[in-house]
Formats: sequence, structure tokens, C-alpha cells
Amino acid sequence: RHSYTHSHTHTHTHTHTHTHTHTHPLSIPRLVPGSQGSAGVYPNSLGKKYGKIFKSRFGPQLVVSIADRDLVAQVLRAESTAPQRGNMDSWKEYRDLRGRSTGLISAEGEDWLKMRSVLRQLVMRPRDVAVFSDDVNKVVDDLIKRICNLRAQEVDGTTVQNMNDLFFKYAMEGMATILYECRLGCLENEIPKNTQDYISALHLMFSSFKMTMYAGAIPKWLRPLIPKPWEEFCHSWDGLFKFSLIHVDKRFSDIKEQLERGEEVKGGLLTHLLITKEMSIEEIYANVTEMLLAGVDTTSFTLTWATYLLARHPHIQQQIFTEVTNTLGPGVIASADDISHLPLIRALVKETLRLFPVLPGNGRVTQDDLLVGGYLIPKGTQLALCHYSTSMDEENFTDASAFRPDRWLRKDYSDHVDNFGSIPFGYGIRSCIGRRIAELEMHLSLTRLIQRFHIVSPLTTDVKAKTHGLLCPGAPVNLQFIDRENYT
Repeated sequence: RHSYTHSHTHTHTHTHTHTHTHTHPLSIPRLVPGSQGSAGVYPNSLGKKYGKIFKSRFGPQLVVSIADRDLVAQVLRAESTAPQRGNMDSWKEYRDLRGRSTGLISAEGEDWLKMRSVLRQLVMRPRDVAVFSDDVNKVVDDLIKRICNLRAQEVDGTTVQNMNDLFFKYAMEGMATILYECRLGCLENEIPKNTQDYISALHLMFSSFKMTMYAGAIPKWLRPLIPKPWEEFCHSWDGLFKFSLIHVDKRFSDIKEQLERGEEVKGGLLTHLLITKEMSIEEIYANVTEMLLAGVDTTSFTLTWATYLLARHPHIQQQIFTEVTNTLGPGVIASADDISHLPLIRALVKETLRLFPVLPGNGRVTQDDLLVGGYLIPKGTQLALCHYSTSMDEENFTDASAFRPDRWLRKDYSDHVDNFGSIPFGYGIRSCIGRRIAELEMHLSLTRLIQRFHIVSPLTTDVKAKTHGLLCPGAPVNLQFIDRENYT
């Protein structure tokens, strides 16, 4: 927490040096897998057919896909001080249309670098987010209460239906606690209307993610004929920004009143941004909105997959329970500082994200001519880095399709676990700004859930993944939560 007493308020031809270029023109529906397709089919199948590097088309745009760990590393290590993500034109167009600022996800160049430099000193290191440990644990308290309430409504007294919906609300409550410095009531039996409207806007954004990708590929002159993608995109952003404005403005008003009374102002991330004026108010609106949007999907989908995998692998669940109990003691609530002593909890999250990365791929635009794998890729080319392909490659991970958290445990200080085969939070200066917050929410909640419950799957068949831009369960994940006998 910070304390404040001062009164500031506020298309190219690709050439190869020695082999032929692999080419595969694709229509939009084939390039972006639909909800009925299984995740990874696109990059894995084309990677096997056309090699580790190949080109395709997304509407009028030529895209070079890279599905090899070493080549991905080569691209990322060659990045400038302000890498360009690309594929954000629709986000920028909306902001121009509404007179909104870009945030850290949608900004590029100097604007991005400036905002990154402000936020990185607040949330990029584990010790920076450790101060939020107590706040997140209070949200975990409510998550467990909600699980107990939901299972009590079922005939068997143990089943919770649609875990992703529950974790979606947990992630939103946790992120808002940190970003807005207030509670929203997402885990209450009766959710406040403003909060429910925001949840609906987030759901619309995620459910139409594929359509908004189409919107970016559809020429503007075609929008009158195909209006739905763009209209839904704008409507969902309107709802997200409206909610952020309400909570940011309320905190700003509270700070102003405290300063007028001569009181010391204490607070967290939002308070710091409002007091120091290191960002404009529009930049603050944009950044808290985009950070919450990015944090909710990462946390909710990963927690859904992690609990599902634990339920399907009870021996691994027992190993983690034993580690937690032996390290903390029975029923002791973990803090952020304790997580460093729970390697299996950290490995659980890493292995879940390897098998089910929320973003199966990432984008970059080359800022200079770049030689990758013997191919000369001209400046300004859109790259697709296929992280799902590299994370499921047997060359990178032995028995890659198996759930093995222990693969992430270091045998000794000289042991080095692969860095670029699985990088769900990205790499380098453009890596995910909210990584440490998401990890804190996942580590603390998983630790407590494993302490409190045996997590059991009533399913007889595996839940498959699907992708609509984001990687998510292809069917509702229903799990049973059975009290542990020795829980105190």
C-alpha cells in the first residue's frame, strides 16, 4: 500500500536464402478455428504439413506463422524496446470513434512505452503484488462460501455446475479488488445490477472474440452488409468503459474529499495513478479496463482447467495436498510469501497453461527486416507465434499430451526447465503486465481449494478444448467438492 499527503489530483514478398517458401492461402473461417473445432488443429496440422514456418492469409492480410520453439525465441530476442503486437486496429478504431485513449494492450510505440514504464514498477515483480495478498484471500473466502452454497443446492450436495462461470466471477472480483480498490459483489447470491451489467459486457466480449477478429478483417465498406461483429464489439467496449468510469471517478472523488479535509490518503494501484498523475485520466480509464479484461480470462479459464485436471488425476491432487499440508500446516491460509515454498502449486499452474494456454498464439509485426530460419521476412510483416504448437511438441516436452506438473520442478540449481516451449504470458518487455496479479489469484485460490476439498470429476469422458480466439473448455466443467475429513 502507498500513502500520500500531497495535493495533486487530477503485403510483402518473402524470399528464402536457400529453400522454397511454404505457402497456404486460407480463408477467414479456416484461419480462425470456430467453436466446433478443437484447439490446436490449425497450427498443429498445418505445421506438420507445411513445416515450422509458413504463410497464410487473414482476409487481405498476409501472415507468417512460426511453430518452432527456437524460431519463436529468435523472433522475441530480436525485439526492439517497443515491440509492435499488431492486429489491434479494431481496438484503436473503437477508441478513436469514442474519443478514448489506448491502454497497454492496444497502444504501440512511445505511448505504449510510457504506460509500460509507469505500470511495471507497480505490478511486474512478485513483491509488488504481494501487498494484495490479504485482499485476494478475502475474495478466496467468498469463493469457498459460494462453492458451499452452490453444492448445497444440488441433490448430491457436492456438485458445482459450470466451474468456468464461477471462476469468471472470482477472477473479476479479484481483479477489481486490486484495480478499482473496491468489492463488486460478483460472488454474492444477489449480484448488484451494475456489476451484472459489467459481467454481461465481459461475456459479450469473450463470446464475440472470434467475431471481433473477423471485424478487423472485414473492410469498412462491407460493414453495412455484415454489421453484427462491429456492433457487438462496440457495445461490449461501451459497457466495459462505462463501468470503469464509474469506479475510477468514485475513487478520484473520495481522494479529493480526503485531501480537502487534510487527511492522509492511503491506497493501492488506482490511488497511486490518480495521485501521481503519471497518466492522464483517460489513460487510467483505458488501462484498468484493458487489464481487467485480460486478467479475467487468463485466471478463469486456467483455474477451470487446473481443477478439472486435478479431479481427473487424484494422485497428483494428493501429492499437492501433502506438500501444502506439510509446508503450511493443516488449515493454515497461505500468503503470497508462502507460495515460493510450494513448488507443486506453481508447477500446477505452469503445466495447466502449457496444456491449455489461454491465447494459443501471439502476434508481432516486424519492425525491421528479419532473418528467421533462413527466411528473410521484410519489415512490416505480421507474424503469428504459435505457442500452442510449441507447448505440445514432443521435441520440447516429453510425453507432451500428459498432465505432469513435476516436469517443471528443478532437480537442482543447475537444472534448467525450457523457457520458450511454453510462454503463456509472453516474453520480454511486451510480456503480460498482469502476470503477477493473475498468478497470485491462481496460486492462493488453488492452495485453499486443495486444502479444503477433495475435488472429484463425475465425468466419464474428457472435456475437449475449443477456440474462439481464446482457448476454453468445449463443454461445461462440473466438479464435485467433498470436504476433507481433517480440514480445520
